[in-house]
Amino acid sequence: MNTGPVGVAVVGAGVISAEYLRTLATFPDIRLVAVADILPDRAAAAARAHGIPLAGDLPTVLDEPDVELVVNLTVPAAHAQVAAAALRAGKHVYGEKPLTPAPADAEKLLTEASERGLLLGGAPDTFLGAGLQSALRAVRAGHIGAPVAATTAVQSLGPEAWHPDPAFFYQPGAGPLFDLGPYYLTALVALFGAVERVAATAARARVRRTVGSGPKAGESFPVDVPTHVCALLDFASGASANSTFSFDSSHPRIRFEITGTEGTLAVPDPNTFRGPLRVRANGSDEWRELPVRGRTDGRGLGVLDMARAIRAQNGHRDGGPLDGHRASGALALHVLQTMTAVTRSADLAEFTPLPAQVVPPPPLPDDWDPTAVTLGAA
Repeated sequence: MNTGPVGVAVVGAGVISAEYLRTLATFPDIRLVAVADILPDRAAAAARAHGIPLAGDLPTVLDEPDVELVVNLTVPAAHAQVAAAALRAGKHVYGEKPLTPAPADAEKLLTEASERGLLLGGAPDTFLGAGLQSALRAVRAGHIGAPVAATTAVQSLGPEAWHPDPAFFYQPGAGPLFDLGPYYLTALVALFGAVERVAATAARARVRRTVGSGPKAGESFPVDVPTHVCALLDFASGASANSTFSFDSSHPRIRFEITGTEGTLAVPDPNTFRGPLRVRANGSDEWRELPVRGRTDGRGLGVLDMARAIRAQNGHRDGGPLDGHRASGALALHVLQTMTAVTRSADLAEFTPLPAQVVPPPPLPDDWDPTAVTLGAA
């Protein structure tokens, strides 16, 4: 039975890996063991930058016995393949969003993880940050009465202006819905519970885009997914939401508001871990700031929550599923099914039901501390 910090390998040393590695290195219950990438030099550079002892390809990392948990940061098209290989090597898996591009592949991964007694989880974990946890507490405390509806929007001209290799953002499994939608939909599920049905429209403004920075600047690439999506979400709890996800807007916009029977809550950007959080009571002309308490460490909070769940259930693995962590595979699958239903609804021009429900994750304890040593020495 393993004890002490959980050994973690990061697979995929692209842009987002630097934030994960930087954050995970500050958690004493995590031990960074290895980095893998399809480009060996990139894996080696990331390992050197963060003092990680092993770098190599995926088989090399999966053969390392000290690796217990794989953080899958590959491009969406590779998520299912990498996760399946890690599970078959006996490793727990936490993946970047979306869990996989297709729900059927995610369902297979959840089944395999359950059969092997392993944990499967997925980003985003921003809902574990101070901003959204404080919003959840505010709703539960009755600051706006009973929640009725939400309005969310995230709009820009897309990531090609700043990302050095943005083509994958416009392939299946990405686009504004699958790239940015998980932040908003995960937060909405945490606040309102499971989505029951959706209706949507979708459009694609241009069939090709151009890289705006880096060594590929000036190169064009195809756009294979909708770039402007409007969705109406009905939740089993009776609440609803209307959401816009767009890479076609010259006016950048981030909006997340919850309307309740007694007021409106302005929720922080769900792609961050911070505030501000504001409330406006019925009949008032002024917004009032609410306290924001919790963690702002960054991406990796969900990995730590999973690592502690692994240790908490050591000695109880009988081939059945492990649970007890919040950024779970079941939650990631529900968000994926919601996005897929949005896409299907836009194609069919009709309401589309969700195939299954999910229990929203419980809030973090007020004293939850990622920097605390809770797993003892190795």
